[in-house]
Amino acid sequence: MNNHFNFMWRNGEVLITNDFGDYAFLSKDEFASFVSGKVQRGSELFTLLSHKGFVTDGNPNVFINERIGDLRNIKGYLFSATALHIFAITNRCNQNCVYCQAKAPGSTLDGIMEVETGKKAIEVAMQSPSNNLTFEFQGGEPLLNFDLILEMIRYSKELNQKYNKKLEYTIVTNLIALTDEKLQALIDNDVSICTSLDGCEAVHNHNRKLRSGEGTYQHVKKAIQRVRAAGKELGAIETTTRFSLQYPIEIVDEYVATGLGGIFLRPLTPLGFAKSFWDDVGYSAEEFVDFYKKAFTHILEINKQGIHFPELHATYFLRKMLHGDADNYMELRSPCGAGIGQMSYYYNGNVYTCDEGRMMGEAGDNTFLLGNVHKDSYDDMVGKKTCRATCAASVVESLPKCCDCAYHPYCGVCPVVAYSSNGDIFPREPFDFRCKVYKGIMDILFDLLQEDDPEVMHILHSWIEE
Repeated sequence: MNNHFNFMWRNGEVLITNDFGDYAFLSKDEFASFVSGKVQRGSELFTLLSHKGFVTDGNPNVFINERIGDLRNIKGYLFSATALHIFAITNRCNQNCVYCQAKAPGSTLDGIMEVETGKKAIEVAMQSPSNNLTFEFQGGEPLLNFDLILEMIRYSKELNQKYNKKLEYTIVTNLIALTDEKLQALIDNDVSICTSLDGCEAVHNHNRKLRSGEGTYQHVKKAIQRVRAAGKELGAIETTTRFSLQYPIEIVDEYVATGLGGIFLRPLTPLGFAKSFWDDVGYSAEEFVDFYKKAFTHILEINKQGIHFPELHATYFLRKMLHGDADNYMELRSPCGAGIGQMSYYYNGNVYTCDEGRMMGEAGDNTFLLGNVHKDSYDDMVGKKTCRATCAASVVESLPKCCDCAYHPYCGVCPVVAYSSNGDIFPREPFDFRCKVYKGIMDILFDLLQEDDPEVMHILHSWIEE
């Protein structure tokens, strides 16, 4: 008996995948035997396909019971409630980045979360049934409302005497307003730090300027050194603009030279200001994939020299492909993490399904609004039709454009981006920007898996076994 599978032709072979995240490459003749149910029991091919869950010669109920664990692994995020809570505690910023969603028409830059609202937001977040909560402070620039961060951390610890959850704190900051006092407070409260580094000096200064027009590269580099000198490690975020496309090698080399442990090559999201000025800052999916491939090839060469340096976008896919495990990465969940995996709290107390939904709210569109911390409980907001509809629109196994794709066990869709592009939370274009980007990345990875070069496979495994 054959289990459900999807397939595609690749480089003279057939790639087959199943809902457990397993895959296999078959020759034309092997594929013909497989689909016709004529694979000989006891053969090497049957053993392979049976091990990977594509065929069984036993009782279907036994097969289902044996494979429950595999399905649970790749869908493990569904067994946890909302774990990530993003607090945009101000939309004020000391920078003027070319892609910032806060620049969208209708946005204002004078909003700041008040203490009462911050404490209410913590109360809502603590109501999540998840035993592990991450509180992420964003902006704007969150350091411009630093006293509130400390108060929200203090209040969450106070409430946690009742809830007894594992709490983690992180801040996403450009570091420009980081003083020694603020740095010490972050260290004392065990707050993880993530900053933005778009690449080498030319790229970073083009993308991320102060409001005076001055580039911020030197500011960020000095701030990173200060953080490390204080004994604190940090991460960084790269955002790819049209200007960035010229510098795939230089961007990677900058991350290596800065001592960062890897890089997430991230495409620009067509929302807010970035969407309004896409012709200036954006690009086609094909252009991004070409940039990604050049950077990825360079990253492999760096790893071949003995430097452990993963591309983090690839690691999310590889954990599913090679281990059948799924990170709780919101954009590659099915359904996505909107509402049930993350919530985003704006400075005025409005709560959105996700960070992308909040970006839409900043631009004046509250389609993805779940409620407000002063009026609604966690249960109220998770139970809203908006949350349910967003989940339903992101189940790739049921979407016409996705259900027959061989890559769907590893992929995900974003209803917010679909809505922004087409006015519908259900993706309507079979090969939209996001789909082409993800497919392009997976094409690169499956090319390597198909080639099965021992040195490259060792590198790829090392990235996901940390």
